Amino acid sequence: MNRDPNCIFCKIVDGQIPSKKVFENEELLVFHDIRPHAPIHFLIIPKLHVPSLFEVGDEHEALLGRMLALAPKLAREQGATNGFRTVVNTGVDGGQEVYHLHVHVMGGPRPWKIG
Repeated sequence: MNRDPNCIFCKIVDGQIPSKKVFENEELLVFHDIRPHAPIHFLIIPKLHVPSLFEVGDEHEALLGRMLALAPKLAREQGATNGFRTVVNTGVDGGQEVYHLHVHVMGGPRPWKIG
């Protein structure tokens, strides 16, 4: 499988860097964000190194579908009862910090937003 030896997410996939796993199968890894922006905040990443959504092609269509289809199942399992948000930062102008395709899934009660 395609990996970038300098990519932090590829290192997490390979077990070189620990993560708090939520889910794993042959093509996807899901783990908690180390700097959460919500009570529930995890990342869904492909094990295949794809630098960003900008580099996605027709060959990734099914993979993207499986990534997004997994989001509601795992959000519910993690305790999201009133919805969640998905974010895919893409490229410099999109705020991407790690250049390995990933979907942020964020949910849970946020008392500071009630008002």
